[in-house]
Amino acid sequence: MTDQAVNTAGAGLSGHAADESRFLGRTRELKELRADIERAGLDTLSGRKAPRARVLLIAGRPGSGRTALAEELVRQVADRYDDGVLRARLSEPDGTPVPVEETARELLAALRLPTPAGAAADDLAEALRTALADRRALVLLDDAADAEQVDALLPDTPDCLVVAVSSGPLTGISDVRPCTLGGLDTKSALELLTRHTGSVRITVDPRAAEGLVEECQGHPAALTLAGSWLAARPKAAVADLAKHLHTEGEGTPLSRVFGLVYTSLPAPSARMLRLLALAPAGLVDPHTAASLAGCSVGDAHAALDEFVALGLLRAVDSPLPQYQVPGCVHPLLKTLTQSQDRPGELQLARARMLERTVRLLQSCRVITETDSPEARDKLHGMPRSLRFPSPRAAEDWLRLRRPALLAAARLAVADGELDTLARRLMSQLVKAMVAHFGTRAAAPDLYGIHRLVLDVAERRDLPREKAAALLNLGDLDAQTGRTTDALVRYRAALDAGREANDPYASGRAMESVGGAHLELGDYDRAADWFGRALAERLARGERAAAARLYGRIAAAHTYAGRYGEAQRGWRTAIARHRKNGDIASHARALSELARVQEYAGRPEESLRTCHEAVEYARRAEDVRLQAALQLRLADTLERLGDPASAQLHRGTAERLLGEGREEGEPDSKPLDPLEQDDDTCEIRSASDED
Repeated sequence: MTDQAVNTAGAGLSGHAADESRFLGRTRELKELRADIERAGLDTLSGRKAPRARVLLIAGRPGSGRTALAEELVRQVADRYDDGVLRARLSEPDGTPVPVEETARELLAALRLPTPAGAAADDLAEALRTALADRRALVLLDDAADAEQVDALLPDTPDCLVVAVSSGPLTGISDVRPCTLGGLDTKSALELLTRHTGSVRITVDPRAAEGLVEECQGHPAALTLAGSWLAARPKAAVADLAKHLHTEGEGTPLSRVFGLVYTSLPAPSARMLRLLALAPAGLVDPHTAASLAGCSVGDAHAALDEFVALGLLRAVDSPLPQYQVPGCVHPLLKTLTQSQDRPGELQLARARMLERTVRLLQSCRVITETDSPEARDKLHGMPRSLRFPSPRAAEDWLRLRRPALLAAARLAVADGELDTLARRLMSQLVKAMVAHFGTRAAAPDLYGIHRLVLDVAERRDLPREKAAALLNLGDLDAQTGRTTDALVRYRAALDAGREANDPYASGRAMESVGGAHLELGDYDRAADWFGRALAERLARGERAAAARLYGRIAAAHTYAGRYGEAQRGWRTAIARHRKNGDIASHARALSELARVQEYAGRPEESLRTCHEAVEYARRAEDVRLQAALQLRLADTLERLGDPASAQLHRGTAERLLGEGREEGEPDSKPLDPLEQDDDTCEIRSASDED
């Protein structure tokens, strides 16, 4: 989503040397754009304060240097905006508009603000506008597909500036005058050529060079490709290239120069190049190219570097070798694949790419399981090219490749013909993200993945996977406060679990329905649903789950103020945990019984139970629970008129919490008896070998 475009005159293609980042030409356009920032808008002329940010529009065809011009403008005026520059790309390389919610989420993340999983586009856009309301920021929105995309993201403050890049006018946004780009002026175009060919070939035949500029119509992308082609052929004359382009006649300048560069490639390289049209989000790494072309990773890496030298790819500024297919080149590659590759060959290339991605994700996850001999054996059994040297390297790869991985999942599901691979890909992507980032940190991405899983499950009539996806979506809805939505998901998951005859999904769904009713304050229904789940667990002999459910029923009675029933429920849970040998759960259940006894007006009983709970918490080595219990003892002793003893217990709690922080534990938080286990529901029908 974030655009790291190079500030060259040209094309949105890559430069070849450090000094080539210097911007060329467009002096008049830059002057007009800077003047437009200061221009009084219609609101100001009418005496009203501008309600929204000023929008500057740079319009031009892909490859016209529109992004480079926008970046140069941003560079020149960025120091006026104390809160920095935000960047987002609003279209995929194939022209598909990026949903507003994804763009808003990325921009909020850039501001280091929370982005609740599953939040609606309107809510995220409103959160972004609220975040920018008291900021002075510059927002660059590249490759906007339509006015609606830009309008939804406009800050509601005149202190911000929005620079939008688009192919045409943004009808519907008021007070916007487009700066429309044509070709470069002759002087700048010749300098762009010189950067690639050197000065000698231009100065010895200036007329031929000017003729080449004319044939390219000053189009920066076409000039970049022409200069790169000449640079690769020191003996080729500029005049011959201009004559060849003139003879071609048909097509745009860019398509003619691209055709010349493409036909000069060896057959294997040409095939790999056109298959890059299949790369998710236009982002390519050596593994992607190797799997698409069916060659080694080393050969793919060398070919990609050659494409960069020829101006066909852009090297992404990244610790890993990554490349981007420019938006102006992507449609040309797509046309070639449609005319030169059979559908079956393209499908096979997609399948190879997805299979390689699945195995990389598997390796990325397995390296975190260093304590498992089975995981180590699986890792050593993988080819060396698929292994990561360390968990940190795997996490860095996952973070850097995240946009491409998420795009791969979306494209695989949209394809509809590779659903088995798509399911395996999404299963491994979820596992890898949870292993490296944790469920909460990865929640926004996981929500999108689970929705894709649900799409495939419904399309293929897979009730077990449908139940898993609905449970996971319901959990994420519940975590972000959308409890009513979560309840609907859980009820649908229960239906799917019963259809699949999956007792795990059914039991999990019933317990989750109970939890949702509990959160909504309907304690009777909560206890009823927990009771239904308990009956199933008991029937299947699931003793640990049954003990937990006795506690959840007791908690529902506690909230309803039925302390007698709550105490009986917690005592049953305690007996079950003791029988199961689960010391930690035993300690927590004793803690909750002590809480209920205190609510019921029995402080002496609560004190005894609390002491017993402390002992079991000590055996379980649960420092957080020990500290919480010490604080509860202190509160109870104060109510019983023993402040000295209360102070001793508070000191013990502080010491325990201090020890926990020394060991890297977070600060203490209130113990929640209703907190559900963080148990992501597996996509359980995926291949066992994954």
